[in-house]
Amino acid sequence: MHSGLVTTFLENPVSSVAADRARSWLLVPGSKPELFTPALESEVDAVILDIEDAVSPAGKPAARDAVVAWLRGGRRAWVRINDATTPFWADDLDALRGIDTLEGVMLAKTESGSQVEATAARLGDDVRVVALVESAMGLEAAPEIARADATFRLAFGSGDFRRDTGMSDEPMAMAYPRARLVVASRAARLPGPIDGPTLTINDEHLARDSRLTVSMGMTGRLCMHAGQAPIVNRELAPSPDDVTWARDTIAALGVNGENVRDGSDLPRLARAKKITDQAQAFSIR
Repeated sequence: MHSGLVTTFLENPVSSVAADRARSWLLVPGSKPELFTPALESEVDAVILDIEDAVSPAGKPAARDAVVAWLRGGRRAWVRINDATTPFWADDLDALRGIDTLEGVMLAKTESGSQVEATAARLGDDVRVVALVESAMGLEAAPEIARADATFRLAFGSGDFRRDTGMSDEPMAMAYPRARLVVASRAARLPGPIDGPTLTINDEHLARDSRLTVSMGMTGRLCMHAGQAPIVNRELAPSPDDVTWARDTIAALGVNGENVRDGSDLPRLARAKKITDQAQAFSIR
């Protein structure tokens, strides 16, 4: 994963990247329905219509209605719903139940596996739940949340987590919560977790933060606007040079390791296969 190298992506305004691989997750305020379709037509891997933090309490009913109407019009997206301790949670679930175009929900401020299970029970067992961990209590319960049957993927609500704990946004301070989510995800055999967003409008900072995401073992990032998606997608995918190295390594060692000489070749072959798999998933030439 290298910055400064331009990755070639196939032209495809509506992402075909599977949700378990999705890198860029765009939060779109539910109170701004004029942004819903443009978001879907952007370069993001996944669109999340936000009826939680992005909407004031007084505006939630109208935003919820706008999201439901748009989804019932045949368009597909995820929805960030309100947390299970609020009265809005049940209203969100009642409104979203039975909508075939709902990709899944992102459950705000998840603090237990039972909250994930209760959400899925009300929506239907086939609805995917991304559990957004945003507090010290949620982080402590991360293994339990990850092991819940209905949990599809973990995500890090880094801003609210910092407010809850008083921790800074320095990489060292945030290393533990990121690592805990990665380990919990891996132990529960979930895809890599989704990192929090970069709030500053600065491409260099976004690229730097995205490289940190990769270094921590996370495989997605929340985005605050669609313009962040190309950088996030590039940094969270193999570069063309990575793909070339992987192809050459597999050719030299053999797809099944028939030319492996010693144990040190095995990690190289495993990494090469992972890169090749990612390149196919992200349509990287």
